[in-house]
Amino acid sequence: MRRIFGTDGIRGVANVYPMNSETALLLGRAVAHVFRRGKRRHRVLIGKDTRLSGYMLETAMSSGICSMGVDVLLVGPLPTPGIALLTQAMRADVGVVISASHNPFQDNGIKIFASDGFKLPDETEEQIEQIMLENAIDDMRPTAHAVGKAFRIDDAVGRYVVSLKHVMPKDLTLEGIRIVVDCANGAAYKVAPAVFEELGARVYPLNAKPDGRNINRHCGSLYPEVIAQAVRRRKADLGIALDGDADRVVVVSEKGDLLDGDHLMAICARHMQYQKTLRKKTVVSTVMSNLGLERALERMGIRLLRTVVGDRYVVEAMREGGYNLGGEQSGHLVFLDHSTTGDGIVAALLTLSVMLREGRPLSELAAVMTPVPQVILNQSVDQRRPIQDLPKVQQAISRIEKDCGKEGRVLVRYSGTENKVRIMVEGEDKKQITTWAKEIAEAFGKK
Repeated sequence: MRRIFGTDGIRGVANVYPMNSETALLLGRAVAHVFRRGKRRHRVLIGKDTRLSGYMLETAMSSGICSMGVDVLLVGPLPTPGIALLTQAMRADVGVVISASHNPFQDNGIKIFASDGFKLPDETEEQIEQIMLENAIDDMRPTAHAVGKAFRIDDAVGRYVVSLKHVMPKDLTLEGIRIVVDCANGAAYKVAPAVFEELGARVYPLNAKPDGRNINRHCGSLYPEVIAQAVRRRKADLGIALDGDADRVVVVSEKGDLLDGDHLMAICARHMQYQKTLRKKTVVSTVMSNLGLERALERMGIRLLRTVVGDRYVVEAMREGGYNLGGEQSGHLVFLDHSTTGDGIVAALLTLSVMLREGRPLSELAAVMTPVPQVILNQSVDQRRPIQDLPKVQQAISRIEKDCGKEGRVLVRYSGTENKVRIMVEGEDKKQITTWAKEIAEAFGKK
């Protein structure tokens, strides 16, 4: 059991352990130590979203890194995938993202990318955590000229915008396309409007004035009803809603209907299959993806490979199997031909390219997939005991799985960051699956 790292880096309430300055400093020292190779100068690139606490954690982590004789490159607010990209492009040894993604502003988190732009494997995170907990490098303190320096990179936003514009095929233009973009008052507040405008679209930006406290507040991908209203009011061709660090996206059609990550994967997979660019006729997603996605892909002759929850595990499976399209229902979409991690703007651009190539509105493209009714309940628990050790829960799951048959699914798992159990039930009857999900939730309270 890891004590600091969760399923996606470190996350928690800012200024409360483990998301405090002391931990950030120790983490900076441990990261610098693990990734030092030889006697050359090493560099760690640090970016963040727009949270107030980002200044505190950025300063603490920079201090820890410099104290180990490693230099720091500060890029300021930038989407998570942009930090992964610049880590590669600037040949940094490590990339650090200070962000709690879709969480409210009082939370924060830290994610780490290797020099190739991919998230660290579990083993490396465990190595870093061990160093932090054991104070194993406490006596390693370079002095004089060997101490690290910090540099501000002023053109990071421009570099990332240029890279994103190359995602759109050169023979296509967004001229005449009307787009509402909800930036969630987050890391993409400059980047997203600039990209779509420079490609020719008429852009209506929403929530692009961060103040350190309004990130994700009743806006962005968690509140698609906001952008749906704006799309209808503006008579736009589509709406694009990002989360706080812009690594996930949900899209709204010209009619105001929501398309989540499953829908976008189905649309893009179908087009890539037609273009013969979908590697090995396979899409990678997690166990949370809707049964409707699996059925839609099966009709196209495409296999759905499922992983445990977490975009990092999707990417690992993609790299191991040689696949180039994967993602999560939540809107983390990974196109490995363009990015090393989930990128909401890349996903939106490629969805737009399908619309333009096929000459059809998003509402028509969405018909490729019919979602199966799905209910998800989050139940608080005192402790995360192994589910196999809870006989009442096991009995409820087994009975409901039998009743579902092949027309539905049951998935019960613990959150990677909270003392909560997540219960998902799918089936054709919404009322029935709601009842089943509640029965499993109640079983957690029985001995």
